[in-house]
Amino acid sequence: MSSERAKLVEEVLLGARELSTETVMFHTAIAETRGLSPVESKVLDYLARLGPQMPKELARLSGLAPASVTALIDRLERKGFVGREPHPDDRRKVLIALDPGAIERSVHLWDHLVAKVVELCERYSDDELRTVIGFVAAAAAITHESTVRLTDSPGG
Repeated sequence: MSSERAKLVEEVLLGARELSTETVMFHTAIAETRGLSPVESKVLDYLARLGPQMPKELARLSGLAPASVTALIDRLERKGFVGREPHPDDRRKVLIALDPGAIERSVHLWDHLVAKVVELCERYSDDELRTVIGFVAAAAAITHESTVRLTDSPGG
């Protein structure tokens, strides 16, 4: 690898680290504003993006132990963020669904961030945005894979 390439890769890694830290801090602030822990807030994000999920799937997605997910779901239900629904294909199973009112009560918290990111996207061509989209998707998949590796092996 050339020294210029190595410097660019180092800048990408540093930038990703900075973005990750700022993202965690933003999500922590959002969670605290809503009376949630950061983990509770991110589990709600899974439900918002992916739709209702079985507790087993939430455990797989989050890397949390099934017992921890059960306790988390109980807390979110008590706080009015989720509800349990019968699975449409197997009534012995349950789906955890996001309460639509919970989204409505919180969507305004994202207004500034969303508006600024939309504004930022205006600086880039469609092809550049496609490159960014591909990079972010791949980086998210690598991060998820790394989470699974840490949570599946004792001691990380």
